[in-house]
Amino acid sequence: MVIRYPNGKLYQSAPKLESTQDTTEQSTVAKETKKRAVSYSNRGKSLEDDLNETNMFYLQRKMANIHKKPVPIQIVKVDYPARSAAVIKEAYFRTPSTTDYNGVWNGYYIDFEAKETDNKTSFPLKNIHPHQMTHMESVTNQRGIAFFIIRFSSLNRNFVMPYNVVANVFKKMHEGGRKSIPLTVFEQQAIEINEGYLPRLDYLDAVKKLIANGNVCESEEN
Repeated sequence: MVIRYPNGKLYQSAPKLESTQDTTEQSTVAKETKKRAVSYSNRGKSLEDDLNETNMFYLQRKMANIHKKPVPIQIVKVDYPARSAAVIKEAYFRTPSTTDYNGVWNGYYIDFEAKETDNKTSFPLKNIHPHQMTHMESVTNQRGIAFFIIRFSSLNRNFVMPYNVVANVFKKMHEGGRKSIPLTVFEQQAIEINEGYLPRLDYLDAVKKLIANGNVCESEEN
């Protein structure tokens, strides 16, 4: 299926990361504890898969109501190889996407973007679009909580990064600064979340810490 952006540019999805687990490792894991086996069995899953599982866990236990945003697509070409089947051949994104997830938790509006990188030392800012930053700024101005969940896939490390930290780096980039966020900045200013079984990525625990540390943007208006 061909999908295009509102300006007509062809959309190309990023390839999913392949698992690097070999046969020897699989054999070793099978002999280890159940907890460790569960951790290894999830290797190769995308960050989106893990977050969707986590959000379902939150929803089923009435902890939060957070979902992946649907992407509005305008279909322009459809083939009908059979009466009971239709195949979309070409479509356009009707509007630029904002962020990946939003919802409500404990009276707070939650809005965040999820990103993955293979880079081991930094996160490239080219993966974040200006209109996403504008959207997140609007969210924080309305006292919502905006943040990024960044996965360093090759390191198997996940971070909850506050919007305001990314906004500062984004601003410096446009003033001639570096075009990436070093891993050391994540280690110092973000909150690392470890993968688990249930929930898979307990990012709400990290959000609680962001609030407790005052590391969320809020409007100055009353």
